[in-house]
Amino acid sequence: MSEAKDPEEFYRKLKSQLLDTASWPSIYLYKFIVPTKPEKIQGVEEIFNNMGAVINTKQSKKGNYTSVSVNVKMQDPDAVIAKYKEVGQKIEGVISL
Repeated sequence: MSEAKDPEEFYRKLKSQLLDTASWPSIYLYKFIVPTKPEKIQGVEEIFNNMGAVINTKQSKKGNYTSVSVNVKMQDPDAVIAKYKEVGQKIEGVISL
């Protein structure tokens, strides 16, 4: 999920898609790409701390970036979007997929 020119329009479309494709609460899979720095990876993990999330990481071939996958039960599309926004605000250089 890369943010387009109008992030709010993107989030409106995402919310509509989530409402159409899942029944809530539901398990949601977040995927982020972060520069391979322990504080950035830990930052993503802390955002999902105490939520029962299953978090997996995998470094890129050259080791410059790390993929962080987060499987977590979310209550509704608004909660999903709130977490995307929180990660984007707190973790510099993150790419949301």
